[in-house]
Amino acid sequence: MAEGNGLHSAAVKPPIDPDSLQVILATDCGSTTTKAILIEKVDGVYRQTFRGEAPTTVEEPIADVTMGVINAATEVGELAGRRLVDENGLLIRPSQGNDGCDIYISTSSAGGGLQMLVAGVVRQMTAASAERAALGAGAIVMETLASNDKRRPFEQIQRIRELRPDMILLAGGTDGGTRRHVVQLAELIAPAKPQPRFGGQFKMPVIYAGNREAAVDVRRVLGEVAELSVVDNVRPVLERENLAPARDRIHDLFLEHVMAHAPGYDKLMDWADTPIMPTPGAVGDILRTIAERQGINAVGVDIGGATTDVFSVFHSVFNRTVSANLGMSYSISNVCAEAGLESILRWVPYDTNERELRNRVKNKMIRPTTIPQTLEALMFEQAVAREALRLSYIQHRSFAVDLRGVQQQRSVGDMFAQETGDRSIVDNMALDLLVASGGVLSHAPRMEQTAAMLIDAFEPEGITRLAKDSIFMMPHLGVLAQVHPQAAMDVFERDCLVYLGTCIAPAGLAHDGEVCLRYRIQGGGLDERGELAFGDWKRLPLPADRTAVVTLEPARRFNVGAGPGVALEREVRGGEVGIVLDGRGRPLRLPSDPVESRRKVRRWNSAISMYPEE
Repeated sequence: MAEGNGLHSAAVKPPIDPDSLQVILATDCGSTTTKAILIEKVDGVYRQTFRGEAPTTVEEPIADVTMGVINAATEVGELAGRRLVDENGLLIRPSQGNDGCDIYISTSSAGGGLQMLVAGVVRQMTAASAERAALGAGAIVMETLASNDKRRPFEQIQRIRELRPDMILLAGGTDGGTRRHVVQLAELIAPAKPQPRFGGQFKMPVIYAGNREAAVDVRRVLGEVAELSVVDNVRPVLERENLAPARDRIHDLFLEHVMAHAPGYDKLMDWADTPIMPTPGAVGDILRTIAERQGINAVGVDIGGATTDVFSVFHSVFNRTVSANLGMSYSISNVCAEAGLESILRWVPYDTNERELRNRVKNKMIRPTTIPQTLEALMFEQAVAREALRLSYIQHRSFAVDLRGVQQQRSVGDMFAQETGDRSIVDNMALDLLVASGGVLSHAPRMEQTAAMLIDAFEPEGITRLAKDSIFMMPHLGVLAQVHPQAAMDVFERDCLVYLGTCIAPAGLAHDGEVCLRYRIQGGGLDERGELAFGDWKRLPLPADRTAVVTLEPARRFNVGAGPGVALEREVRGGEVGIVLDGRGRPLRLPSDPVESRRKVRRWNSAISMYPEE
């Protein structure tokens, strides 16, 4: 059910025949760069063949996003020997011989992406569901209002006035539940008279996704000050979320109100053969598609200069969080403040002090686009990345929890359990695939460095495959999956991911030197048998196209996935790094003494050849 003022603003497109697609052009219009890739059908499967990029052109003096798209497409065309742009500056479609493409698709995060305010009655219940719907649609949540957030009404109204979101998602109450609190939330929004970020002459788009019996009252309150859409309740009953209708409406409004008012986007929407998606929403879609098709649990991370996105799919439940103040350049000081300089220094393998660290942070803030020029600068940056990723993952795990308010049957054993608070559905022991993206991870000089940053920050347990997005192609594939899932899967498996290898990490703690795992690895050119001492890790080379069978016998207090002390046999795949046997324990702990910590980190670095010139 969806009521609103107008349907999809993009022109009605003819249906796409997936079987007819031979050449696909995809772009991602970022805040600074527009990235284009060409996907072609080669020997019966889809492959990513060429890529190009150009500066994004939403700012003056050009102020037309399609110019950046044409420039990026022209570069791809020149590399491919295929004419994609005609003499009038338009994309050539359909393809004929060496000219043109069959479809053009795009994502966008230009102009700061999609920014939203969400509201619900109870912070941990309907407001949390509204937040999950907005984040899943690819939005940055600027503020979450709730009836029980302990702010007084005038403070909440003042906060709404201060913000200029693109739209508001209002939830609250199960169907047939409270009406009074939902209407009170609407009565906070009405006097604030919020103005949208773009198109000042328009009313603020508000999506109502709460108790359906309160919809008439909400329309009475907000009808004059907002453009109201009513969709199905995000939390119709306490035991179940229904996020899809709200997410779909957010995507529609993103096109109608955000994109339509950005320079050149009306033309871009006309060019694109499918609706343009927010970049993070497209990344989430492809990760969800992969997890569902392969029947796995997956986590993806994209670390940028200002923010870090974490995506997870566990047992078909998708979650996304945005750590708005954790990044590698503009937000680097926030990482240091939140983690503490001692936490960063523990990962730095050379002798340094807080003053030197502060100077490096200040230099990075002054020149956020610089890249490390010395080995020490690289080690410092990768130390900061570990903490930024670790903090972002902690935030994600605390957000991705079981639904609050659901009555659960508890056994006598549960009554004696020490668990308190919400239970995260993110389970490192059940994690099958961990995917890295973002400059500090994707552009690390050595694959071993990327793998080490992932393992140190996320602390995967048991058997976990590691990969990185080679050229940040996941947004393109997220849109492609909407029209041709098989093509998206072909490219994802063959060209998108660079597999780093498999991490085998027994969970548990012991004294350094104690045997925590006995192993045998056969196949793929390996025939290794040995013991892993607690506190050590080692790397065994296994190419990406090879598999091996591992037989693991953990010590009594350690678990590799079958239970404490229970043996496990499984086939694993290789990668650029190979197999990493990580006996450093979970949770991962470093000595509190700085000298001892440096000594241990240097030993770990040497064990997997992280910095050969060190």
